[in-house]
Amino acid sequence: MEPQVTDRPEKSRYEILAGDDGTETAGFAEYHLSEDEIAFIHTEIATRFAGQGLGGLLARGALDDARTRGLRVLPYCPFVRGWIGRHPEYTELVPEARRARFGL
Repeated sequence: MEPQVTDRPEKSRYEILAGDDGTETAGFAEYHLSEDEIAFIHTEIATRFAGQGLGGLLARGALDDARTRGLRVLPYCPFVRGWIGRHPEYTELVPEARRARFGL
C-alpha cells in the first residue's frame, strides 16, 4: 500500500501512514495553526522507516494541503525549512516578508 499523509487536527500534526497494511504511523509533522498561518515546528520519522523518502512525502503532503487551504507557511522546523529550500516551487507559501528569517 502507498504511504498516505493525513491531517490530524486533534493532535495538531500531519501523519504519514505506511507499513504492510498502510495503517502504521511512520512519522509526523507537528504544527501550530492560527487563522491563516500554519507554523511547522517539528518533524519526525520512526527509525524503522528511515531512509525510505517518507519525510519528503510527508512534507510535500502537508505543504500541498496548506496550499489548498490558502494557509501561509512558517517553517520553524529545520526539516520542513530545508525541504522547501530544495523545492523552490513551495517558497511562495512562506510570506515574502518572512523568507529571509527562514533563509529562503
